[in-house]
Amino acid sequence: MTAAIFEPSERLKSFVECYWNLEATLAATPTINHIVPDGTMKLIFHYGDTYRYHPPQGHAYLLPKCFLIGQLTRPFVVEPTGFTGSFVVRFHPHGFLPFSTIPFKQILNKAIPIEQLFGEKGYQLGQRILFSKNHEERIQIIEAFLLDRLADNEITDSFVSSAIAAFRGTQGKLFVQTYSHQIEIHRKQLTRKLSSNTGLTPKQLAKTLRIQSALNALLKNRVSSLTDLAYENDYFDQSHFIKDFKAFTGITPKAFDEGYLKMSLIFDTLK
Repeated sequence: MTAAIFEPSERLKSFVECYWNLEATLAATPTINHIVPDGTMKLIFHYGDTYRYHPPQGHAYLLPKCFLIGQLTRPFVVEPTGFTGSFVVRFHPHGFLPFSTIPFKQILNKAIPIEQLFGEKGYQLGQRILFSKNHEERIQIIEAFLLDRLADNEITDSFVSSAIAAFRGTQGKLFVQTYSHQIEIHRKQLTRKLSSNTGLTPKQLAKTLRIQSALNALLKNRVSSLTDLAYENDYFDQSHFIKDFKAFTGITPKAFDEGYLKMSLIFDTLK
């Protein structure tokens, strides 16, 4: 399995967090992968074989070759069908807003085909990336596309950027009510602004970041006990922590296995 992370150009750094490229044989890829919520949206281009999605209810089905995965509030369970060749554009929590053509509420926990987002231009973008020779070419293509759309539709909100930085800076341990008091804004207004810009409420974002913090501790074997892990991430008790952890990952902290969440955590190991 080969994985790499690449930085965006200076012009796109406020919107794109990074680019991922992943290649793996079917034998080297876990049969079932739980993609864990991380507070970001991603454009995914499968230039290898596509993946099969297992929804919470109903039958599994093949994902599109090129799609946006909206904000997640639960694990997104996928299964490889062959060789993995994936190029991923990972946006900041609010970074996809200038490029969006669909309200974020409508794409929560969903994979949206790129043609549905951008029409014929989206289809052409997908085809060019799918048939690119290497990651350098893929990055050049996607950056030209994003910059072209940004020129006509640039949206920046320093308030939202500051709020996200505050929650990320505390790994989600900042209480929403506390932060709203600090910046002297009503909690409802804070919720409305973050929801419209990221697709998540402040509470959902904070909870996501706390679970990510716990996952990182488990991944690096920095856990003495589940009780300590729960308290370190500002949970009132162990049972509340276990409930949230399972809702976000599909497994309990005690059953944590790096291989089980390999596809979700692989890029965390590169940071």
